[in-house]
Amino acid sequence: MAYEERNQEAPEFEENVVFVNRCAKVVKGGRRFSFSAVVVVGNRNGRVGLGFGKANEVSEAIRKGTDAAKRRLVDIVITNKTIPHEVTGQCDGGRVLLKPACEGTGVIAGGGMRAVLELAGIHNILGKSQGSKNRLNVVKATLNALSKLRTAEEIKSQRSANA
Repeated sequence: MAYEERNQEAPEFEENVVFVNRCAKVVKGGRRFSFSAVVVVGNRNGRVGLGFGKANEVSEAIRKGTDAAKRRLVDIVITNKTIPHEVTGQCDGGRVLLKPACEGTGVIAGGGMRAVLELAGIHNILGKSQGSKNRLNVVKATLNALSKLRTAEEIKSQRSANA
């Protein structure tokens, strides 16, 4: 009974399926299909994660990706609904440039980048995807860039420690 009550609560995290890939294996009787899904999970308040799930059915691949994303959540630094400074991120061939934007700009980014930024809770940002257009690498590069963000206080304390 306690398990049912937990499932009826409002979900803590929202999920967004970035893409589902179908793969075919040719066997004696024909083709066997399997699926992989890239899922982004976030609470729209500075926590976001990425998961990659594989299975023989789409729904199972999405479920596995969601579980993996919830295990790999990272905290993001957000100031005034945007990021504190310009940052770049990279994963394999995918490169991403993120710039803070003023109030009212909105999320100007495309594809997988938009899913990550919206679920992280960032409302005003400019994003540019450079290099590879592989959606998995773009999402990973976006998370890499967001993990590099630091507050002004962290930068000041680090500079005073080095001086």
